[in-house]
Amino acid sequence: MPGWSASMKTEPSTQNRRDLNYPKHIVCLSFIFLYFGNQLPEVDLKAVILDTHASFRTPISNHPILHDSDHAGTRDAGFVSVIQWNYIFNRNIPVGAGPFQPMKSAEDKMLDAPCLQQQGVELILKVLRESPEPVSILSFGSARPIAVACNREPDLFYRKVARIYFSAASSSPGYLEWNIALDVNAALRLLRSNLPIDIFPCAAKKGPFEYEPHNSYWKLLDLQFIKTLDPKIRRYLDYAFGRACRCDFLRAMHEHSSPAPMIDAYSHPHHVWETAVWMALSDRVLGQRSDKSYRIIPAGALTPTDRVLPGRLEPCLLQVSNDGLFTFQITQPRRIFESTIERIPGRMKTRFVKLYPNSTDRFIPELMDVETLIALRPFFYS
Repeated sequence: MPGWSASMKTEPSTQNRRDLNYPKHIVCLSFIFLYFGNQLPEVDLKAVILDTHASFRTPISNHPILHDSDHAGTRDAGFVSVIQWNYIFNRNIPVGAGPFQPMKSAEDKMLDAPCLQQQGVELILKVLRESPEPVSILSFGSARPIAVACNREPDLFYRKVARIYFSAASSSPGYLEWNIALDVNAALRLLRSNLPIDIFPCAAKKGPFEYEPHNSYWKLLDLQFIKTLDPKIRRYLDYAFGRACRCDFLRAMHEHSSPAPMIDAYSHPHHVWETAVWMALSDRVLGQRSDKSYRIIPAGALTPTDRVLPGRLEPCLLQVSNDGLFTFQITQPRRIFESTIERIPGRMKTRFVKLYPNSTDRFIPELMDVETLIALRPFFYS
């Protein structure tokens, strides 16, 4: 799972943070998020950090906590995905891998990691040093590269990080969420810091696949919409979702995969946690149009007849235990995502949510089939 950093064009302010008409330069960790960074006009993708874990580079995970959770096979650093993306879109996005092993402590600088595994940490620091403006960091994985970079140059982080968007953890103290379990010390380093952090919990009391007011999960019935995408994007996703392994991985971007495996790959439900984070970054809202359709809309493009579904980032005070679990009270200084569950009478279990209206944004799932509509409208700034 990924994490990004984005450089703002204006000095951050705790009073009025609606200065979002400027592109943000971002660092990405996962192939599926390359699209967001490349297509959203508010974002200028500057680098990719690959969040890789030694425990999942084995045929069956030997992670001490997550060892029974993933039997999908080996997972290595996704350099190929970034190279393919650069190839098909004529980009030159830098990429680097973070350390494979977990941090030994929350203060670990991981200076003993092999050279290849230093690239991601060094790339984060390079972006911070070279950016003339403060940088926002989005974390969708273990947060290890971010925490290690902070340990190495904390003064740089406090000076140049505008905000960290933390997509991880559980809204309930009784469940240890996947991204936290990947590296508890990395989570502790960030959550116990004085850095500005917005938290988008992925899980709830019973796990990551249920709805609660403070988690950002929603479920897509299938990925059939991928068949309608631009051919080069579809070929890219066919390669990834089909788990292809070819020496000529660039030439593969010119060939469609055989339909049989892709029919299976795209017919299954898809679980999503990151939408609220991207909406926050790009200042978009979930709204209902006058024709009763639901769209994710740039805040500046709302019309008088649009109804914005409620949702917000609530200021909260965290109490973080050593195992990575936390409790919170709605107060200061952190902010935690809050969604509103809105029931749509007579529309249950039907495909009724059309999220993005134009071809540029069509990679975002267009249809959502759930019993309740989760209003993901987070106010980007309090």
